[in-house]
Amino acid sequence: MSHAFVKRVSFWACEESKTISPNSQKRIKKLKNSSPDQPRQKLSDAIYRLIYDSSINLPTDVYSALKELEKNETSALAKELYGSIFDNVKRAKEMNRPICQDTGALQFFIKAGTKFPYLDDVEDAIKAAVRRATKEIPIRPNVVETFEERNTGDNIGTRAPWMEWEIVPASSDLTVGVYMAGGGCSLAGRSKVLMPLEGYAGVVKFVFDTIVEWGVNACPPLIVGIGIGTCAPTAAALSKKALLRPLGTSNPNPKARDMEERIKKGLNDIGIGPLGMSGNSSVTGVNIEYAAHHPATIAVGLSVGCWATRRGSVTLDRNVDVKGEK
Repeated sequence: MSHAFVKRVSFWACEESKTISPNSQKRIKKLKNSSPDQPRQKLSDAIYRLIYDSSINLPTDVYSALKELEKNETSALAKELYGSIFDNVKRAKEMNRPICQDTGALQFFIKAGTKFPYLDDVEDAIKAAVRRATKEIPIRPNVVETFEERNTGDNIGTRAPWMEWEIVPASSDLTVGVYMAGGGCSLAGRSKVLMPLEGYAGVVKFVFDTIVEWGVNACPPLIVGIGIGTCAPTAAALSKKALLRPLGTSNPNPKARDMEERIKKGLNDIGIGPLGMSGNSSVTGVNIEYAAHHPATIAVGLSVGCWATRRGSVTLDRNVDVKGEK
């Protein structure tokens, strides 16, 4: 395969220079030296740093899973494509630029302790951090107002960024998770209520049918999150929760864990390969989350992450200090 082709499949971060620009150095210094006294500003700064890190650095579990696939790959074409992927990751770090030009639609998952003193400020802090990230990192403006079809220019719009809240009783901590939902991986998202007799075989069929039809468009190798519940929105929400679970972990239910392993093996046997160009694998992991369901229905949801699955989280104490950070 020609080197020209490899360069074409590399992404935005893969430019010729390997040096950090003066502007990037100033941004890094500003991040390191930022120590505001006002709690609300500290909150916004912490979320900005979360977006900054998540857009540039591939999560450790995702990187390790990709390295394992590369090690076991036998196709010369697939090996060259993995090389392109890891060159992209390396240059993104060196140049402090996003891993992919599609920095996604930002989604936030908030675990709010009932005793955290700044709950009223969280939404505004997230929006301020997103506006800053759009301008300074920069991340691509990806929010288009529905029906108007107008790009807002700052990644803020109607119910955007998306925020989901979970209340944690008797806690004074705040945990904010971010997921950067790119266009390609979002194409494969699905949820459906199955006919009663379809059962768990129907769940597996739904997953395989979807990945076979749409997986090649989602920049594989993929992370596959599967949700099982009563109705379509429940299954969809659980599938996103599954997608955000670290690779290498398993559902504690033995039957769910067995299904994760079987689906992962089956999808890898298909051999979609890196960037859909065929190879020994299709996925880096399959995670399942579930809820008890109505006796007459079973719903399945599917959320898919691309090879550059960008997610992260930060936990703050009641003083808005990052927990675990010294």
